[in-house]
Formats: sequence, structure tokens, C-alpha cells
Amino acid sequence: MAITALHAAASGMRALDEKLNVVANNLANINTQGFKRSRVNFEDLLYQVKREPGIPNAQDEPIPLGILVGTGVKVSNTQLNFSAGAVDTTDRPFDWAIEGTGFFQVLTVEDGAETIAYSRAGNFTVNAEGNIVMGNSDGSPIEPPISVPDDFIQLTVGRNGEVRVRQEGSSTLNTIGQIELARFINPEGLKQIGRNLYVETDASGTAVPGTPQTDGLGAINQGQLEMSNVDPVRELINLITTQRAFELNSQSIQSADESLRVVSNLRRF
Repeated sequence: MAITALHAAASGMRALDEKLNVVANNLANINTQGFKRSRVNFEDLLYQVKREPGIPNAQDEPIPLGILVGTGVKVSNTQLNFSAGAVDTTDRPFDWAIEGTGFFQVLTVEDGAETIAYSRAGNFTVNAEGNIVMGNSDGSPIEPPISVPDDFIQLTVGRNGEVRVRQEGSSTLNTIGQIELARFINPEGLKQIGRNLYVETDASGTAVPGTPQTDGLGAINQGQLEMSNVDPVRELINLITTQRAFELNSQSIQSADESLRVVSNLRRF
């Protein structure tokens, strides 16, 4: 009956509403450093089997087709896309971009406990104590920690992550720390917690830390920032197609409602 169509169309509108939220978030973060866009994956729901395919007909031969009526759709998951974003050359000594695989490691607080979080955003700075921290709302310190002397006049970061400074009155660069990156067997399983940060989950696997340019990890480019990988044209197309699909599902509801109205009016004749 048309009631099935009502439920199927309503499930479509709910699923498309979730997709609209994801697309809107992608567009909202088009200028967010290191942001990775998400896509919505869908899956169909259970089917009403009114006739099994392959049951024997009157001649005792299997019929080639059955009658199965779907009951709608749901969002199965949202999937991160970790393709590289555009690189913005800033020439700022504390801006670092990862060329290749890997995440910066920072210390943050999640659910009331300190934990290691991961990020592709490389906009770092120095706090009042001289510690290198991430330029997010929390000022998350880099892990392992690196501190710069208060009289430094030059800071360089090698592609291998070695951090060196030249202090006032000196002509040599001294090593003060080593940037470590981390990689995951399934980075798409990471959990987004905001502030340009991810935390590991059972789906992502355990972080594998290491030195840049070793063990499959990328290199560090100083004076550059990796920007969002959101493609505005793609997202605008997704926005339009999602809106049109939402309208089509609303038309299905109107048609099903009209069919039910016709059925309910039959008792008057």
C-alpha cells in the first residue's frame, strides 16, 4: 500500500537531511587549515519479499524474478577523504605542512582526561612559556614537547622534522627538538573532535609514531600550510543534487498521501 511509500520517502528525506548537514559543514570549513572533507554513504533498508525469486512455477521451473519492495534508505556512515589539500606558502617559521602521510601529535583534553590528538593543521606558535603549541582555540602543545629559548632570533625546521634555533649573539644553529609524526592503518576511522583534531579509535588502529621521512611518513615543509581539501564546485553540485532529491522525496510523500486519500474516499461510494 501507499503507506510503504510514505515510510520510504520519509526515510529518504531524513537521510538527505543528514547529507545536507555534511555538505554544509564541508563548505563552512573551506578555509580551515588541514580540514578533510567528508562524504555520506547510504544503504538501502530491508525489503518486503512478496514473492521469492526462483520459486517453481506451474511447470515446476524456477521463475526468473520475484517481487521485492524496498522500505527506504539510511545513512550507513560518513567517510573522511584524506587527499592532500592545497598548500599556502606563508614563509612563517612556525607554519609547517606535511608533504605525504602523517599527522602532527598534540596534547589535548578529551572527556576530562589528557590524551594525544592528531592533526594535519600545521599552524603552530609559541606560548608564554616558550612551548610550541598548535594555533587552535586550546593552544594544544606539540608532542613530544619542544621549547624555544626566549632569546632565539631564527628557527629552522628540516624536512626530517629537526628543529634548530639560532640565539642572539650566536652564529650557529642548535638543535632543540625533533618533530614526530604519526600514521594509522585506517585514518578514515579517526574520530573528529573539533579544534582541527582527531583522536584514535578501534577503527583507526593504534598510532604508529616516527620521524618524518622514515617508515612511510611524509616530510615537513617549513613556511607552508596545508589548507582544506574541500572542492567548492563539487560541494555546490552535491548541494544542488541533494536539494533536488529532497524535493523528489517530498513529491513521493504527496503522491502517496493522494493515493491514501482516494482509498479513504471509496467508502463514500
